[in-house]
Amino acid sequence: MSSTVDLNADLGEGFGIWRLGDDDALLQVVTSANVACGFHAGDPSTMRRVCAGAAAAGVAVGAQVSYRDLTGFGRRFIDVEPAELAADVLYQLAALDGIARAEGGRVRYVKPHGALYNATVAHEAQARAVVAAVVAHDPSLPVLGLPGSALLRAAEAAGLRPVPEGFADRGYTPDGGLVPRGEPGALVHDPAEVAARALRMAVEGTVLAVDGSTVRADVASICVHGDTPGAVDLARAVRTALRQAGVIPAPFTS
Repeated sequence: MSSTVDLNADLGEGFGIWRLGDDDALLQVVTSANVACGFHAGDPSTMRRVCAGAAAAGVAVGAQVSYRDLTGFGRRFIDVEPAELAADVLYQLAALDGIARAEGGRVRYVKPHGALYNATVAHEAQARAVVAAVVAHDPSLPVLGLPGSALLRAAEAAGLRPVPEGFADRGYTPDGGLVPRGEPGALVHDPAEVAARALRMAVEGTVLAVDGSTVRADVASICVHGDTPGAVDLARAVRTALRQAGVIPAPFTS
């Protein structure tokens, strides 16, 4: 049983006057914030606001890097050349890090978003491109990803710290992957069920797949998506369940 576990959420995913999720409320619950860097969502003002809030709340800031896909919210696979992808990731990471430093913090880890996250589970070239960008900017930064993914293997091979992540509000396939959005069982909405899944990952290192089978999920961080309906209630339920079981929510970067 782990005595601590990180609780992360995707924040700063609005754009201009459009807001998505309750960033301010989530910053009072989570221990790490995956901040959108402008390619799938977010803009300079939003990034600065969230970084300032994270610094004030003692929440670790991570760069949530994505394909260049504002229209599709970064949830469409793009067959981009690895060198171009590495440059895109470096651009996003460096921009957010500069803004975070202006607000008294800094970027402490990197996590791909959406389709890029899913692609780097098995797409070796794109996984290496993401890692190359991190190494170019700051090789001390950990990389957050799915256990057993090409991304975490590439990170470890490059000397970066690979951090395995679980999803409390997403369905799992029997092979340990995530059920694609739009398919039955992809999202979990009930706060009690989300909390129970998070607790099981933290305590037992397992999660139930959609077919009822048990999947290994030895994770150091647990995600609750900021754009999921009722995300704040879900995150609060997870935090409460963890603390009641003696598992302390704390950033994996501390």
